Amino acid sequence: MHDSVIELTKALIERPSVTPEDCGCQQLMMDRLKAIGFDCEKMDFGDTENFWATRGNAEPVFVFAGHTDVVPPGNLEEWHTDPFEAVEKDGILYGRGAADMKGSLAAMITATESFIANHPDHKGCIGFLITSDEEGHFINGTIKVVEALMARNQPITYSLVGEPSSGQVLGDVVKNGRRGSLSGHLTVKGIQGHVAYPHLAKNAVHSSLAALSELAEQQWDQGNANFPPTSFQITRIETGAGAGNIVPGIVTLDFNFRYSTEQSADGLKAKVESILNAHKVDYELSWKLNGEPFLTPSGALLEASSQAIYEQLGIKTRAETTGGTSDGRFIAKTGAQVVELGPINATIHKVNECVSTQDLVALSKVYEQILEKLLL
Repeated sequence: MHDSVIELTKALIERPSVTPEDCGCQQLMMDRLKAIGFDCEKMDFGDTENFWATRGNAEPVFVFAGHTDVVPPGNLEEWHTDPFEAVEKDGILYGRGAADMKGSLAAMITATESFIANHPDHKGCIGFLITSDEEGHFINGTIKVVEALMARNQPITYSLVGEPSSGQVLGDVVKNGRRGSLSGHLTVKGIQGHVAYPHLAKNAVHSSLAALSELAEQQWDQGNANFPPTSFQITRIETGAGAGNIVPGIVTLDFNFRYSTEQSADGLKAKVESILNAHKVDYELSWKLNGEPFLTPSGALLEASSQAIYEQLGIKTRAETTGGTSDGRFIAKTGAQVVELGPINATIHKVNECVSTQDLVALSKVYEQILEKLLL
C-alpha cells in the first residue's frame, strides 16, 4: 500500500488542476475504481467536472467525498520545488494539493482497493462523490450533485470528507460539523461635500458608525457544547471619496458571520437590519449564504473513525467544529452522518505545501479500517 498511495498522490499533484479545472484527475480515479467493480457516472455542471461512483446498491451507503481542484500556487519564486512536480524528500512529499486534498483522495482509492481485495462481498454500498469546484465558487460542484442525488432518492448513510482536519499530528482532530457562514454587502448613503462646508453634506461614515459599533460589540450567543459563539467580522470598508478634503457621500463594507446552531441565517439578517433601522441608517444590503451549520453528533461514523484512529495511530482524537466551511455542509442535507478526516493542515494554501508520506500510508489504513467497521 505504501508505494500505491504515494505514487497515486504524485500522479494527482502533477495534474495542475487549479480550480475549477480537473486536468484528468477524476479520470485517473475513475479508472482505478472501474477496475474494482465501481459504476462511475460523470455529473458535470457548467465549468465543473464531478463524478459519482458506487459499488453495491444496498444500505448502508458509505461515501468518500472530496475535491480534485486546488488553489493557485502563489509566488513561484517562494516555492522550493515546482508546485506541480511532486517531489519527495526526507519523507515529505511537496506539491500543490499534497495536503488539500490529493493525498486524501489517493488514500481513499487505495484504502478501497485493499478493502475490496480482502472483502469482495462486503455489505452495503461504497460511493465516491468527487468535484473540481470546492476551492472556487462552489456553485456547480458537490451542491449540484447532492441536489441531483436527492432528486433520485439516493440515500447516503455515512460520508467521510477528506479535508485536512489534523492539527499537530495525524488524526488528532476529526471535524464532525462546521459553523454556518453568512456574508453581507452593505452600502450606507449620505451626501458628498467639501470638508469645509459640513452643513451642506451628510457624512456616510459618521452615519454608520453607531450602528457598526453596536454590530461589532453585539454578543450574538454563547455558543453551545459543540460550537463556539457566533462571530461577526467586518472584512472590508471603503468610502471611495478619493481625496482628503471630501466628506464621503457613500461607504461600502463587507462583513461575515460564522455562526453556530444557536442562530439561523434569517434570524441574523433580521437582527442586523433592525440595528441599522434603529439608528436610522440610509442603506442598501445584500446577503450571501455560504453555508448553514451542520453537526454529526455521536453515532456509528464518528465512533468508527475514533476507534480506527486509536487502533492505527494510538491517539485519542477530538471531535471539533472549528475552521471554515467544507462540502460536508451540502452532504449533510441528505441526512447523512458526516465527518472530515485528513492530513495535517499546517501548509494548506501556502507555498511549499507538503504532507508526510508516512502519514499518507497511515491515513489509507485508517480509511480502510473505518470501512471494515461499518461495512462488515
